[in-house]
Amino acid sequence: MAVILQSEPFDPGQLLGSFCAGRRETGAVASFTGLARAEDGATMTLELEAYPGFTDAAIEDMAAAAAARFDLQDLLIVHRTGPIAPGEAIVFVATAASHRRAAFEACDHLMDWLKSRAPFWKKEHGPDGARWIEPTDRDRTDAGRWDEESKP
Repeated sequence: MAVILQSEPFDPGQLLGSFCAGRRETGAVASFTGLARAEDGATMTLELEAYPGFTDAAIEDMAAAAAARFDLQDLLIVHRTGPIAPGEAIVFVATAASHRRAAFEACDHLMDWLKSRAPFWKKEHGPDGARWIEPTDRDRTDAGRWDEESKP
């Protein structure tokens, strides 16, 4: 299990290839890559702030809980911080499990948590200035369904 916060761009394809390599007993790997959007020209740069030692520890705790909940063999989370241009990858999540359902659901669960509950501070910079971004009602609803569901 690895959680990596970094300011440098990353290649999701390379991460997925490395994550899959040598898995002789894994039946399924699911992955998700989130990209920064231009929002029809309203966003020139997305900026993510994190507090080292706090943000990564919170994500590591959540990742460990997800690994146990979904009986994962392994997982990888890579999340960008700092300025991110439209089209660049923001987040990569990969989960490895014996069976596909656990891998899919764990990846979905992890992304819902990262999108709405992870301690990041997000700001969009555009032609009209900067504005802070909060999770949407949909983000909160998506994350909340995991609070109500029992272990698969």
